[in-house]
Parts: sequence; C-alpha cells; structure tokens
Amino acid sequence: MLDLRCAILAAVLGRSAVAFYLPGVAPREFDDGAPVNLKVNKLTSSKTQLPYSYYRLPYCKPETIIDKVENLGEILTGDMIESSAYEIKALVNESCKVVCKQKLQADDKNKFRSMIEDEYLVNWIIDNLPAATRFLGQDGTDYMYMSGFPVGVFMDGKYYVHNHVKLYIQYHQEPDLFQGSRIVGFEVEPRSFRHGMDDKPCAPSKNMPFDLELFDEVVFTYDVQWEASPVRWASRWDSYLKMTTAPQIHWFSILNSLMIMVFLSGMVAMIVLRTVYRDITKYNEFATAEEAAEETGWKLVHGDVFRKPNFSRLLASSVGCGIQVLGMSIVTMIFACLGFLSPAHRGGLLQSMMILFTFMGIFAGYSSTRLYKVMGGDDWKMATLLTAFLFPGFFFAVFFVLNLLIWGEKSSGAVPFVTMFAILVLWFGISVPLVYLGSFMGFKRETIELPVRVNAIPREIPEQGWSSSTLLTCMCGGILPFGAVFTELFFIMSSIWQHQFYYLFGFLALVLVILLVTCAEISIALTYFQLTGEDYKWWWKSFFSCGSSGVYVFLYSILYFNSRLQISGAIPAMLYFGYMFLASTFFGLLTGAVGTWSSFYFVKAIYGSVKID
Repeated sequence: MLDLRCAILAAVLGRSAVAFYLPGVAPREFDDGAPVNLKVNKLTSSKTQLPYSYYRLPYCKPETIIDKVENLGEILTGDMIESSAYEIKALVNESCKVVCKQKLQADDKNKFRSMIEDEYLVNWIIDNLPAATRFLGQDGTDYMYMSGFPVGVFMDGKYYVHNHVKLYIQYHQEPDLFQGSRIVGFEVEPRSFRHGMDDKPCAPSKNMPFDLELFDEVVFTYDVQWEASPVRWASRWDSYLKMTTAPQIHWFSILNSLMIMVFLSGMVAMIVLRTVYRDITKYNEFATAEEAAEETGWKLVHGDVFRKPNFSRLLASSVGCGIQVLGMSIVTMIFACLGFLSPAHRGGLLQSMMILFTFMGIFAGYSSTRLYKVMGGDDWKMATLLTAFLFPGFFFAVFFVLNLLIWGEKSSGAVPFVTMFAILVLWFGISVPLVYLGSFMGFKRETIELPVRVNAIPREIPEQGWSSSTLLTCMCGGILPFGAVFTELFFIMSSIWQHQFYYLFGFLALVLVILLVTCAEISIALTYFQLTGEDYKWWWKSFFSCGSSGVYVFLYSILYFNSRLQISGAIPAMLYFGYMFLASTFFGLLTGAVGTWSSFYFVKAIYGSVKID
C-alpha cells in the first residue's frame, strides 16, 4: 500500500510530492533518559473479529491502570488504550529486564490456549505508533510488516506463550532543527523463553520455549534496543504500508479499473446522447411541418412520464437517505485527502463519518421533500418522518442487535450503553431536527417546473419483452457501479476485516468520482431505453438500476468471506454479514439516489426539448 503522499500523487496526475506533517499531529522530542510510555491496546484476531482487553490475559499490570479513550470512534472500534508495567527510557538499551512473575491458574491457561488457537495479536503503542512485527515476504528478499505480535504459537500439539519481547525502537535526530530524539519506528520481536530462576533468566542455556502445560508460573521479560534511523518523523508511517498487497498491484488494478470504467461510461454517454439528439431533431422537424408525424416511442408517453409512482413517500425517503450518505462520503473524502483522517488518528475516520452523517440530515430532508413535491405528493410531513426515522432506525436496530451479540461474548468491542445513548442523542437531538429543517426549506421553495402536464387517465403500457423485465434490467444496471469500486473494495475490506491500515484516500476519491459518473450514465441509458418501449414507470426502476449494485457488494462479501477470511464461529460470522449488510445497504442507497436524480433531470431535459401541444 502507498502512503498518503502517493494517494495525493494519484489525484494530481503524478506530480512529485514531499512528506508533510499531518494536521493536528505534532512531533514529540524525547531527551536522553526521558521516560517513554508503552501503552497497551486491545487483543485482536482476524478469525473471531472479537477484540478483548489486553488484561483479559494474565499479563503484568502496573500499580494503577490508566485508561485513555480519545473519541467516539475508538469506543465503537473496541480500542482500549491503557497503561502498562513496562519501563522504557529514551536511548537507554535494556537486556532481559524482568517485568513480573505471574502464577497461572487453570483458567489462565485456558484463556491462553483459546487466544493462541484463535491467533490473537497483542497491540502495543509507543508515541502514538503501533507495534509491528517484521518478517520476510514470500520472495524472501523484502521485509513485510504485521500489526502487533501473536500471543503465542501452537506447534506439535503444544502451546507456547510469547513471554519475552525484544523492542526495536528507531529514533531520528536533527540537532539543527530540534533538540532531543523523535521516535520514527517501533518493531517487536516476540519469543517464548523457559526462563531460569538465576540472575540471568534469558541466558542461552535457558533459551527453551515456554510450554504452557509444564509450568504454573510465567516470567515476562523484555529487551530494548534503540536504533538511529534516517527516516524523518513525517514519514514514519511508511513502514506500516507494507502490510498489504504490493503497491504495483494496486496501481495496476486502479488504472485498469479506471480505463474500463471511463471507456464504458463514454460509450454509454455517446450512444444515449447521439440517439436522443437524433430523435429530438427528427421529431421537431416533423412537428413544424404541415404534416406532423405521429408520435412514437418515448414521445408518446409525455402525458404520463411524470405520473406519481406507487409508494412515492418511500421512494422520496430512500433517495433522501442516499443523498445523506453521498454528502457524508464527499466531505469525508475531502478531509481524508487533506490528511485530517490518517491512521494516526485512531477512530477519527469512523467518528467523522458518524458526525457528518448526522449533520447531512439537512440535505436528506431537503432532497426528499423536493422530490416528493415533484412527484405530486401532498403529505410532505409523513415523507419527512420516513426520511428521519426509517433507514436510520433500521441501521440502529441492526447495530443494536449485533452489539448485544458482542456484549454476550464479553468482548471489548461491545459499545457501552452510555455510548449508545450518545448515539441516540446525535440522532434525535441533531439529525432529526436537521431533517425537518431541510424538509421545511424544500417545501417552501417553488416546485421544480415540469415541461409537460400529466394526463388525468393513465395510458396503458404495451406488453414488454423479457429483456425489459425490471429484475433483469436492474441487475444488469448494477454491474457497472459495482465494477467501478470492485478493486478498491478489496483493499477497504482487507483494512476492516484483516486489521490493516488504509490511507489511499486519493485513489478512493477518484473511484468515488468514477462511481458517480457511472451511476448517472447507466441510469440515464436504462431510463431512455425504458421510455422508448412506452413504459413510463421509470421512477423506481431508475433507483434500483443503480441501487442494485448494493446486492453485488453483498455477494462479493460472501466471496471474500469464503476465500480470504478464516472466521470461525457463529457469532463472528453473524457480525461479519450483519455489518456487510449495512454497508451494502448504504452503498445501494447512495447509488440509487444518484441514479434517480440523474434520470429525473434527463427526462425533464428531453421532454423540455421537444414541441408538444
């Protein structure tokens, strides 16, 4: 994975960039011998997706455990940053320093066995920099990095606990610019030692693995080695970007997806625009002649094309919620590309998305009311009520049920009820009033003027062929929007479910633009072909023609689950598919809203361009 500079590099067409300090994150200098705090975070596993507190296992505890939770996002992701018993001093090396000796009860051993079997990782933090384990890549020449280090290993039917760690801390000095040292790297090399009880517990003669079954006491020790590094503080996150697929693969996939999507979008746009232009020109030429041509195709249904659809309030609220998601996505991309939402801000991305979604309620209410008035609806208050409560309430209900499952597993990932109440305050105290404010603003504005009148009696729709069926059209229409995000979706899901870092927001912003253009053009094309068949019920079909891409996202999540993940257990599987269902719904609402508004303005434009009595 590339760093934030490369993401911006892609957005500005490959011009060179230099490293810079992320906004809101200031470097910290340590004097020689100054204390350096080692903090512990949650225990994580890609197999269970259930985080646990570090001190769930019988690790060494300080006299007073100090918790530190900085934002709502950290709580929602299960981060539990706490103080530790490790004593580290700047530029002071240590060798086999004993932290503590712990007696192991039968329950403690069972916890270790369970954690080792589920491949749990220990996560430490020094100067806001997470610990990483370095290992050789598949080619055997370049190093790769893994976030955290394993609790232990299981080999030959035995459980070995990593009770000794060697800490490699890289520092950078520039006396001309600043005093002291800046930490630019934090690597951990875990080991399992059968410690001796003499003055040298880590002596080579005692260097045997600690078998969990043979002893009732474990000694935790650590080494500290400080290493000078030429890496500057602004580039210290670069090493963590080696945790994913090689950058060349990502570049190739993104460019390939970009070329295919641009080609297909251009082709669809050219076909539709040329065909529509020819139809309008031909129709207007005959309309001005004495012998007017008989109306055919899409011109024949001009009296019904803006007829109120069934379940119009539901459609308006769905589009409104989609606009809310779209607004959140755009603003999030802007802040992310500027560097405000880097991995250095743990939980910052999730918290920003929640807050932005809340404040985008004003656009949801405005959009839903404007659309509802165009469709001829007369109960805008009910439409506003649906916009404010239907989908947000559904999302909260699913999230609440999933949180109960996590709480039942006694995982640190369970959101406390106090935080749940805070989420409800954001919803009812901010989002709902903003939705009503937006709806009121939309209601007070003049209704969008339509170029044709709606006939009193609806026209009969001719029998449509199998190729024009709603299900087939929508499923075919959803392929292109899904194809636009297919490549980036893999990296996003790897970041979420395999605990990897993601900050290719420049690429993601480019993909979002491609997605919006593709949705608009495919929806316009399918709406035009539907109208040429004299089928004027295009409202819902324009929504689902792009919104069905959410179905493909969920189907891809099933494929990803079976091919990339090793999740075991019913609860972890339910959590995975529950959250992916919510993500797919969000994606479907966003693309559906873009498709509906694009089709509306297209239909308005073409019927406003022909001369109809």
